[in-house]
Amino acid sequence: MLVEPMSADVLVWLVNEWGSVPRAAAGEEQAPYPDIDLLAALLAGSGVRDCPPAALTGPALRQVADQLHRVFAAADLGERVALVTGLLDQTAVTPALELTDTGDRPSATWRVSSARDALLAAAALALRHQLAEHDPDRVGVCSGRRCADAFIDASPAGQRRFCSVTCQNRARIAAWRQRHSEPPHPQKRQRQKPHPQKP
Repeated sequence: MLVEPMSADVLVWLVNEWGSVPRAAAGEEQAPYPDIDLLAALLAGSGVRDCPPAALTGPALRQVADQLHRVFAAADLGERVALVTGLLDQTAVTPALELTDTGDRPSATWRVSSARDALLAAAALALRHQLAEHDPDRVGVCSGRRCADAFIDASPAGQRRFCSVTCQNRARIAAWRQRHSEPPHPQKRQRQKPHPQKP
């Protein structure tokens, strides 16, 4: 089965909506999952052309999302590279060629032997591309309280620490409230020197 690297937006959405850690951090363990048909449509246009129904069940998606979340949450680049390499080995994804619609020119693609590995392979290929071709430090997990959402930073500055503006604003408000709730430090009294007595 042919696969391509999944788009970054779909990858992040998959991890955040089905991953156990992001859902637990947000207190959404019991919340319903997004519509599977929507995910299938997004995947069809994003690396996984024909995802088998068995791969689109809640438990299967949660397992994939949890494996991917570990990459985003890795403590350093070495660990992140090892995790992505492990996912590529696990899915046994290999380079391949396919003919274009006109049939006169082959194009580069990727192949997995089992359709059940297509989803994880497409996600692993996207992370491989991000780490090798772009800034590997732009992959991370939100620094906000009660949030563990993954993100891929596409901002010009590359200094993103939050998954969204919402989490960033919450952090700023919390920091402002903390600064203004602390009592001011009492200023130390300066000891006055005694005036010399006149004889």
